[in-house]
Amino acid sequence: MKERKTAKHRHPTPIELASIDVIIETPKGSRNKIKYDPGMKAFKLSKVMPEGMIFPYDFGFVPSTSAEDGDPLDILVLTDEPLFPGCHVQCLLIGAIEAKQKEKGKTHRNDRLIAVAQQSLLYSSVKTIEEINPTALSQIEAFFVNYQRVRNIDVTILGRRGPRRALELLRKAMVRKHAA
Repeated sequence: MKERKTAKHRHPTPIELASIDVIIETPKGSRNKIKYDPGMKAFKLSKVMPEGMIFPYDFGFVPSTSAEDGDPLDILVLTDEPLFPGCHVQCLLIGAIEAKQKEKGKTHRNDRLIAVAQQSLLYSSVKTIEEINPTALSQIEAFFVNYQRVRNIDVTILGRRGPRRALELLRKAMVRKHAA
């Protein structure tokens, strides 16, 4: 009698996770939005969020990229403890939250990549955004909508995408940066 395979595979095909460099701007738990200013070559306080509103995870950017808004591509980093502004982190790209935003009558994309710090113990087994608790993802999306709402910017979440789409967004942002 042949042995039947009953184990379910999480991924129908192997996923090559992209290893990327990330610079943290704002640590998890902070109300202060810190942003890197390339002109000054320093981190500066960009804004203070209302009482009770904090960053759910470390937030930063991918160097040598340019998003549609002209800033480097935004990224949320899942790791065990909050990092610090300027911290360089090797991450594995696990997905993206695609979004568009409308500000002063103009609409553009403002996607957020999602990654796991390679050194993380808590998130080391996470390989795709689908493995993150759906409630946590909904809360992250609500954070981005409300974070911009207090600045009179309307954000519409377009969807959650896996590592392949996140890598496409990353590549486009790299091309955009080098074309500028």
